[in-house]
Amino acid sequence: MVQYVKMARRSISNSTCVCVISARCRARSLANLTSASNKLQPPIYGRQMAYPYIPSGGLVQTAFQQFRKSLPAKVDSDTLKKLGIASSNEGALINIMKFIGILDKENQRTKEGAQVFTTHDDTKFGNALATLVETAYRELFELHGASAWSLDRDTLISYFRGSDETSAVTGSRQALTFQTLASLSLKRAEHVPSRGSSGPRVAPKDKAPPAKRKHEAPKPPALVVNPPTGGSPVGLTVRIEINLPANGSQATYDNIFESIRKNLLNGAA
Repeated sequence: MVQYVKMARRSISNSTCVCVISARCRARSLANLTSASNKLQPPIYGRQMAYPYIPSGGLVQTAFQQFRKSLPAKVDSDTLKKLGIASSNEGALINIMKFIGILDKENQRTKEGAQVFTTHDDTKFGNALATLVETAYRELFELHGASAWSLDRDTLISYFRGSDETSAVTGSRQALTFQTLASLSLKRAEHVPSRGSSGPRVAPKDKAPPAKRKHEAPKPPALVVNPPTGGSPVGLTVRIEINLPANGSQATYDNIFESIRKNLLNGAA
């Protein structure tokens, strides 16, 4: 009887060990699957974000020129403030850099971003940047192909507004951002305006035409009347200015000068 009891205890103990080992194996398998799943998750950049935008393309151009000299390991608002870049628009610029894969979700530079900005040759830099831009804007290029690089402003605005259901102002700035990136990628030859639309344009008020100057008759030279020189050593000179009416007739002017001659010149003699 005692022997049967010992055998039963051993069987229970072995079953318990098997259960514990089985549970541990299942936990390890689940952990491995979770780890593998995390490794397979796509990066944060691209269409997991809304299409980025910024009010001025010049802010992107200035930032990229600086980062071609040196791209910090981490780019956040403090970094941009210290560099004096994108004042009051730091978050918008960072979102653009995340969207095209230059920065990761922790604002750390990516391997791809470092490779692009350490490319010294302008043409090679443009080609490398174009690869990042085309990957990030994949849906736009799937729809329009290579011609997406040269789409006009209105077509781009319609696409971005339809994709993200944005306002006209935001859509205009999204289009401007893409055009600026395309220009930096050497894919657009035409001039890209530095600023996007800030709202509906108001037609300037017509300026009133300048008032016409009234025609004024030229002023005649002052008449000088010299009194007769007698024995007196004192001399007297009198200057008389005559303002002629602008709308006077020739007869009026003749009468005025005739009266001057008669009463001043001849009379003084």
